[in-house]
Amino acid sequence: MGREGGFPSVANEDVLKRWDSAYDGRANPFSPLREKVAGGAVQDGREPKMTTVRGGLIQMGLKASTEKSPKEIAKAMLEAHLPLIDKAGQAGVQVLCLQEVFNQPYFCPSQDVKWYQAAESIPDGPTVQLMQDFAKKYEMVIVVPIYEEAMTGVYYNAAAVIDADGSYLGKYRKTHIPHVAGFWEKFFFKPGASNYPVFLTRYCRLGVYICYDRHFPEGWRALALNGAEYIVNPSATVAGLSEYLWKLEQPAAAVANGVYIGAINRVGTEAPWNIGEFYGQSYFVNPRGQIEAIASRDQDELVVHDMDFDKLREVRNLWQFFRDRRPETYGALTELG
Repeated sequence: MGREGGFPSVANEDVLKRWDSAYDGRANPFSPLREKVAGGAVQDGREPKMTTVRGGLIQMGLKASTEKSPKEIAKAMLEAHLPLIDKAGQAGVQVLCLQEVFNQPYFCPSQDVKWYQAAESIPDGPTVQLMQDFAKKYEMVIVVPIYEEAMTGVYYNAAAVIDADGSYLGKYRKTHIPHVAGFWEKFFFKPGASNYPVFLTRYCRLGVYICYDRHFPEGWRALALNGAEYIVNPSATVAGLSEYLWKLEQPAAAVANGVYIGAINRVGTEAPWNIGEFYGQSYFVNPRGQIEAIASRDQDELVVHDMDFDKLREVRNLWQFFRDRRPETYGALTELG
C-alpha cells in the first residue's frame, strides 16, 4: 500500500485532555470494556478466516527532551502518534502495531529510577484504555507496547493487544532481557513468562515478540506452533550493533515458521545517552522471506500493507517444516546450562 509520513497540527485535543486527567489516577473517564478470556478467544466463538489482512506499522522519533517527566514525554508522544493512528484507521488498517515502549524514550542506557514513573497498569492504565477507544472507533486491532507496572517494584516490557471491538484480549511480556553496556534492561524489566500467547483477533491469529526476543528462534517457533499467522516485533534497535541482522533474522523466522512478520523500529537519536541511531526501516515480510513493504530510515511514518494469507498455506504445504520437526530429539534445548 505504501508509506505515509508526517502529521497535521495537534488534533484529538479532547482525547488528550481525558488521557491527561487519567494518567495520575485522578479520574478514569474511559468506559471499561469487557475483557475477553485468557488466550484471546474470539467474541462469538468463531476463528478469523481472512485471506487478505491490511496491516499498519508506526515508527516514530522521540518528541520531548528526556529532561522532562515521563508523563510529559508520554503526552508529547501521544500527540505525535494520534494523527497517524487516525490515518491508519481511515486507510482501513485492520491490525496496527506501535514501536517498543512507544510513548517513552529507550531509557535503558541509564539506570535512573526516574523511569519507573513511566510504567502503567495493563489494561487499566490510561494509555491502554485510550487505545481501546481508537480500536473500537476504527474497528482496528491495535498492539500497544508500553512499560507495564504489575505492582510497585515489579515492571515489565509488555504489549497489550486490543481487538477490533475495543475489548482487551491480553498481553505479552518480553521474555528475553539483555543486560550489556547501553542496554541495562534488567534494571527496568522483569523477564516475562507469557507462554507465547496467540490472540484470536477479528482478522487473524496474532502473536507478539518484542525486540531482543527476535534473536531467539525458539519463541518464533512456539508462536507459530500456537497458531500464529502474523507476528509483530516492536523494537528499539540502533545502527552499529544489530543493523546487519535487521533484514536477516525476521525474514529467516518468517520462512522457518510460515508466517507474516511486522518488524517495527523507532527513528532518530536520543540524548543524553546517544547510543546510536535508531534506524527505522520498519517492514512487512512474507512467509517466503521477501520484504514486501518497508519504511524509511529516518522519518516518522505509517506503513500500510495488504498481507496475502493464502501464502501461509502455500508455503507451509511446500516446505512441510512442521511435519518434519523432531521434537523428541530436542531435549537438550530445554536444559539449563
